[in-house]
Amino acid sequence: MHALQEQIDRVEAVLESYCRADPAFRLLKSTAGIGEVLATVILLETGDIARFAGAGNYVSYCRCVGSAHLSNGKKKGSGNTKNGNRYLAWAYVEAANFAVRYCEPARKFYQRKKAKRNGIVAIKAVAHKLARACYHMLRTGEVFFVERCFV
Repeated sequence: MHALQEQIDRVEAVLESYCRADPAFRLLKSTAGIGEVLATVILLETGDIARFAGAGNYVSYCRCVGSAHLSNGKKKGSGNTKNGNRYLAWAYVEAANFAVRYCEPARKFYQRKKAKRNGIVAIKAVAHKLARACYHMLRTGEVFFVERCFV
């Protein structure tokens, strides 16, 4: 067990030295609910943000949106729920849980959503907001503003 922990520590040290040099790492850490580990996961799993045409494409890749096929307002099926990056989905849900716990505007948004739906849908809604905010932050280079995200 100690040998495995030493290997994990070495891998984390290499990743930390690689990610800390990137300015996007500091941007991600400014987001509510995202710490060093989640910022590292998001940074490495996202790759170049320019490969996404828009925020909707990025959020869909992160599995933070529903998978419904609609035509003329009628449901025509559902599927493709496993498309996208599962590690980004995990990271944003974890970030949403931390944001709800420690950020007051995120908590209020979560409670409003939870009153209408269940808690899982509400957490996914917070994760969706965080993913959109991270996309815009990585695209423009601006820091995170809670007021803009959870209005």
